Amino acid sequence: MNLDIQHLMRPGTLSLAGLPPLSLYVHLPWCLRKCPYCDFNSHEWRGEGNEPLPEQAYLQALRQDLEASLPLIWGRTVHTVFIGGGTPSVFSSEGIAQLLSDVRSLLRLTASAEITLEANPGTFERERFKAYRDAGVTRLSVGVQSFHDAHLHALGRVHTRDQALAALEEAQRSFDTFNLDLMYALPGQTLAQLQDDLDTALSFQSPHLSIYHLTIEPNTYFAKFPPQGLPDEDTAYDMLDLITQRTQAEGLRRYEVSAFARAGHRCQHNLNYWQFGDYLGVGAGAHSKLSFAHRVIRQVRNRDPRLYMEHALDTSRAERAVAQSNEVARAELPFEFMLNALRLRHGFSLADFSDRTGLPVTAIQSALAEAEAKGLITRDFQRVVPTERGFDFLSDLQALFLPEDKGGEGA
Repeated sequence: MNLDIQHLMRPGTLSLAGLPPLSLYVHLPWCLRKCPYCDFNSHEWRGEGNEPLPEQAYLQALRQDLEASLPLIWGRTVHTVFIGGGTPSVFSSEGIAQLLSDVRSLLRLTASAEITLEANPGTFERERFKAYRDAGVTRLSVGVQSFHDAHLHALGRVHTRDQALAALEEAQRSFDTFNLDLMYALPGQTLAQLQDDLDTALSFQSPHLSIYHLTIEPNTYFAKFPPQGLPDEDTAYDMLDLITQRTQAEGLRRYEVSAFARAGHRCQHNLNYWQFGDYLGVGAGAHSKLSFAHRVIRQVRNRDPRLYMEHALDTSRAERAVAQSNEVARAELPFEFMLNALRLRHGFSLADFSDRTGLPVTAIQSALAEAEAKGLITRDFQRVVPTERGFDFLSDLQALFLPEDKGGEGA
């Protein structure tokens, strides 16, 4: 897809006072096994015979993709890097070191840039944790999900409780800050079992926890074959109450719907998403959101890894790795902003809304008034904050900001 850089610089209907912080997302799409609940762009590696993972070809494709994207971000500094998947830890430590070396050679990174890598607790992956740190990764995110083998089996995870414990011990040794992913409302899960998962997770003094409600997403295995024994809605609410009580007692503050952190350990990359910052995404299926003085654009890369590599490696037309590139309509910007900002416990400032969207606050006044009347937010002349009720009914709150001709969608 040809990018008309001159068009992006022309006057438009928006007027941004300045550009927001910029992050880089790198997508590594392969997994050992596709989890039945996963709706991310991940692919089981099924090489014929002993065909190895095409690590070098993919890394070269990422470099070409990044180089082709540089005109979109000339002169801008990157504050955070997130290497997600898929399962990035199936890549060798040498491959991750090469990737980060390419990133540093092409982009201006801040000296204190947060660099996160997602990892799973499998044995061969765990043995690479220290090497990932030596390669420049500053923050590890370990996808544990549960410490009960029966629940791990139900979720299609390839690791065991013992492997999870060993992985977290290694993460503690290798990283000053790391995240631990858990899920709740699992098939057959009881409050006592969740309590045990929380106790085990908190025993590692993890400075950051991400705890997600298992949801059945369209186009997943679970959507076609729903698991049996899912907790009812009341039990799920009791589980969330337990999570908030236990984490608060241990000094972890809930700063986003699913994120809990100790002081100084909030995920800066995700915060940039939630604050409607910019991010360049490279890799198969990666998404980007980039701001210019008079417009905001979104891009999506080719989802199929082989097609992505084929296009990105064609140096004469590397921009073909971008499958879609669209300007966000002025009427859609309030909803796009609220999808992110209202996930934050402390909400957002009205000044940030105007700075990040280029729109006046009057564009959302009626929706704010309705949200306040319904008890979903509190506000003053400077800040908007979701209430407990707003957090509980977040989709309903966000839907109030849909364009008028789309009212009712997403509730």
